[in-house]
Amino acid sequence: MAADEPLVLGIETSCDETGVGIVRGTTLLADAVASSVDTHARFGGVVPEIASRAHLEAMVPTIERALKTAGISAKDLDGIAVTAGPGLAGALLVGVSAAKAYAYALGKPLYGVNHLASHICVDQLEHGKLPEPTMALLVSGGHSSLLLSSDITSDVRPMGATIDDAAGEAFDKIARVLDLGFPGGPVIDRLAKEGDPEAIAFPRGLSGSRDPAYDFSFSGLKTAVARWIEAKRAAGEDVPVRDVAASFQEAVVDVLTRKAVRACKDEGVDHLMIGGGVAANSRLRALAEERCERAGIRLRVPRPGLCTDNGAMVAALGSEMVARNRPASDLELSADSSLPVTDPHVPGHSHDHVHEVSKENLYS
Repeated sequence: MAADEPLVLGIETSCDETGVGIVRGTTLLADAVASSVDTHARFGGVVPEIASRAHLEAMVPTIERALKTAGISAKDLDGIAVTAGPGLAGALLVGVSAAKAYAYALGKPLYGVNHLASHICVDQLEHGKLPEPTMALLVSGGHSSLLLSSDITSDVRPMGATIDDAAGEAFDKIARVLDLGFPGGPVIDRLAKEGDPEAIAFPRGLSGSRDPAYDFSFSGLKTAVARWIEAKRAAGEDVPVRDVAASFQEAVVDVLTRKAVRACKDEGVDHLMIGGGVAANSRLRALAEERCERAGIRLRVPRPGLCTDNGAMVAALGSEMVARNRPASDLELSADSSLPVTDPHVPGHSHDHVHEVSKENLYS
């Protein structure tokens, strides 16, 4: 770890996790997370207003915890990075407002970055610099995307995306039908290990020869599983929960990995990175590894803790912005709930005024 590498604090509030990470170059110094998932569980999903209020309460304590863990002072930072989008508008606003306040008080440059690009960049903290180009499969509760990046700070090209439910969203909905609670991903993954993935032939969405090569659809699968369960219950039969979980999970990861490997082959890319919350799924990791090995593709998947939303990923991308001399954002930076992935960061028109602020008196 070189002392002259960028020291950046990242703030992530796109959904229900208040994440604050501190990175020096590609070395993770702190990854503090405050989750409000338990508060949302009784509603069966994330409630935006509750998430925003939870971010407000958790922000300062989480930042202070990250600074203490990293063993640094806020004035030592070289920049502040924050998720500017996409995500829940109210939740994003809390993070962006906090980042602007810290950047102003410290006289440090501000970098509004893209949530999806951050999910790709976080792998640098685990496996070193990203190859260029890199194919990335991002799968979470809000996104299922195939992205090709030749420069994570400036060039991310969408190859395909979900046209309806994201993979993580489908996991949550099937878990709800099975009365397994929220979030659905971890519990389905756990039960699937005890079930037969070939017990039930659930459909594979958009897998026909005439379907879009890299797009995903999980709405039809979700409906097919729900109807299968309803039919069993209507007939007074027990639902084989473990077999349903395994067969449903297999249908999801089969499509995800098949299309990702196909995209790598078509584009001549020999690296596949998988990120996002669903990347913590054990079957997705195993099948991806199996198929990548057969295809001669190197698979990169961060450890589960770095796959879910976290501040470390935002700090990682912020550090790259500083290292590559990308323009900082204005203090007028606003949250954009639909920020396209083609915008890895939101540069400002003029950021010189950030450095005019006194670094001596505004923060202690």
